[in-house]
Amino acid sequence: MIDFKTLHVWELGHKITLLIYKVTKKYPREEIYELVSQMRSSSSSIPTNIAEGCGRGSDKDLARFLHMAMGSSSELEYQLYLSKDLDYITEREYNEYYDLLIQLRKMLNAFITKIRQRDAKQKLQPKPKAEDKTSKEEDNDGNYKFKN
Repeated sequence: MIDFKTLHVWELGHKITLLIYKVTKKYPREEIYELVSQMRSSSSSIPTNIAEGCGRGSDKDLARFLHMAMGSSSELEYQLYLSKDLDYITEREYNEYYDLLIQLRKMLNAFITKIRQRDAKQKLQPKPKAEDKTSKEEDNDGNYKFKN
C-alpha cells in the first residue's frame, strides 16, 4: 500500500481541485447544479481515484484507478474549454488550468508506466521451487533419517 499523500501527482491533483472549487464560486448561479457540479466532481475524482488506487492491494488495481484519474482529467479539460467559451473564465485562466492538467497527465502516464513495468518484472521472476515432500526425522545421535 502506498501513502497517497506522499505522491507529487496526488498533490497536483489536489491543487487543481482546490483551484476549480475557487474559480467556480464566480460562475453564474444557474450553473451551480450543472457545470459547477460537474467540474467539482471531475476535478475531485482525480486525487480521489489516485488515493483509492493506492489503498488497493495490487499494482493492477492501482493502474486501473490511475486510468480513471486520467479519464477525469480529460472530462475536466472539456469543462474548462466550455467555461472559456461561455466566458466564465478568461483565456489566461484556461491556459493556466490546461497547463496544470497537461503536467498532471504526464505524471499519471509516467506512474502508470512504472506500475506496469514493475508488474511485468514481477511476472517474469521465477517462482520459488516447491519444497521436497520428503520428511526427515532426527535419530538419537542427531543424524537425520529421511522417509519417503
